[in-house]
Amino acid sequence: MKQINYPLIISDFDGTLLRSDQTIDEKTRLTIEQYTAAGGVFAICTGRTPRSILPRAKELGLKGLISSFQGSVILDAETGKLIRDGGMETSLAISVCKKMEEMNLHIHVYDVNEYYSNEGGEILEMYEKISGVKGVVAQKPLSKLIEEKGMKVRKLIAIVAPEDRQRVVDTLSAAFHGKCYVTYSTSFLIEISSPKYTKGSAVRFIAEHYGIPIEKTVAIGDSLNDLPMLQSAGIGIAVKNAEAALKKEALVCEYTNDENVVGKIIEKYGYKEDM
Repeated sequence: MKQINYPLIISDFDGTLLRSDQTIDEKTRLTIEQYTAAGGVFAICTGRTPRSILPRAKELGLKGLISSFQGSVILDAETGKLIRDGGMETSLAISVCKKMEEMNLHIHVYDVNEYYSNEGGEILEMYEKISGVKGVVAQKPLSKLIEEKGMKVRKLIAIVAPEDRQRVVDTLSAAFHGKCYVTYSTSFLIEISSPKYTKGSAVRFIAEHYGIPIEKTVAIGDSLNDLPMLQSAGIGIAVKNAEAALKKEALVCEYTNDENVVGKIIEKYGYKEDM
């Protein structure tokens, strides 16, 4: 049996582990299976909700910890049990939501099991199709909904036109400088969460849980929200289809998410070279 070199490999899901057609390469699945059978730990770190990512983790046969909501939530892949459950302060979530409402954005607010949208229509339907989870269209302003429920918000998102993304990121970052973490995960998806919980904090939590030195971890991603994860790991790798901003800060792999990139990275870094 091959000897493990890097015992913890953590991957983003959309745009990294997941192919463009929303499927997972069978070669990737088999490589993950072989790596974990040899003693390695493979984990997913995603912005998706638990309800969205757990079925895909089961599809891969994953056991152990996975990260959801940009690192705010850590859960057991087999049982769905919450191991860490972080979020934003309710008062801050209300303020952020009010600002987004003033900007007339398409907004989603996330509780641990449900998410609420300020409008239905094609945008929400597109998101539901990708995530596999139906949203709840609120009948009142989302800021009011958060306040009335005293909701523990795991994250908020704005769905925008790609040409508006940077403007919206800059506006929200300036308005809440240091108070919340504003990033993006696709060309149209802006994510806002607590700065205490990022994909970087998730990597450190998972490594500590398994007693693995952080320098013996590998993290793989494709978008700016993956940057804290890649910076925290011993080796941070951006896939070929990654955002240019991420490629500037990490090693860049020559393969895309449609070319079994995660499987190839596991083969390269997961095992010690044969002597």
